[in-house]
Amino acid sequence: MSLGDDHGYGSGERGYGGDPGRGRGRAGQTRTRLPEGDSSPYGGPRRPGRPAGRGSRSLVTIVGVVVLLIAAIAFANRGSGGSGSTADDRKPGTSPTSATGKRPVSTTSQSGIPSGFAHDEQGAQSAAANYAVALGSADMFGKSRRDTILEAIVAPSRIEEFKSRFDKAYSPELDRSVGLHEDGSAPEGYTFVSRTSPIGSRTTAFSSDRATVSVWCGGLLGLAGEDSITPVTDSWFTITMTLQWTANDWKIVTHSQKDGPSPVPGDNRASSADEIAKAVEGYGGFTYAR
Repeated sequence: MSLGDDHGYGSGERGYGGDPGRGRGRAGQTRTRLPEGDSSPYGGPRRPGRPAGRGSRSLVTIVGVVVLLIAAIAFANRGSGGSGSTADDRKPGTSPTSATGKRPVSTTSQSGIPSGFAHDEQGAQSAAANYAVALGSADMFGKSRRDTILEAIVAPSRIEEFKSRFDKAYSPELDRSVGLHEDGSAPEGYTFVSRTSPIGSRTTAFSSDRATVSVWCGGLLGLAGEDSITPVTDSWFTITMTLQWTANDWKIVTHSQKDGPSPVPGDNRASSADEIAKAVEGYGGFTYAR
């Protein structure tokens, strides 16, 4: 942060008054300068006269120092929360893509999915981001685990509909296409990877009991292991959800997904299957808050 304009200690001029060799006397008087310590008829080197305005410049300097000290103390108190504000009280940036600064939820459902989101637009976006992570997890490839997830994040009136739709989507054919057994389990010696990471979110419609939120995501999917025919690849997609405020939380009532926006691929060296497996097992996920 800036304290404002910098204060100088002078006006840009040296501030000396008159010729330094000229004596200062009252008007109409003549002062004779006698030689000092030299027999030269010119009286040796002259001593400069006392600069005019020196006392006023000293006063300006003192005042400037005091002003700077007061500004420094005020800045220090502001940075240390001396005004009584905390990190939670600070307003978010003006950019629509900046974080709001709201705290993540402190509770989770029995399935481990965050719950208890705020009853406002930011709470709806936070819920959508966390639900996108759950819907893109490896647990969705097993029937029992998938049902547990849906029961935690879908509105009660839509749970059976969602179960039926996702049962069709996560078919044995899909499991085989990603290298899994038909029950959704990974072959021995392999690590199955399915992870979704929200990049950002936005609200396209909002009311007190209903919100439509789009979440832009990056994803990983594949089977890590030696000789895997379905290695882990990345993808980009956008999930759009309509959420309803029910039972003191946001729950999904509709869900759709489309590809992109996708950035240009970089030139990173692809990691080995072992590195990917260790990364997935060693790096945990996050609770997302808008």
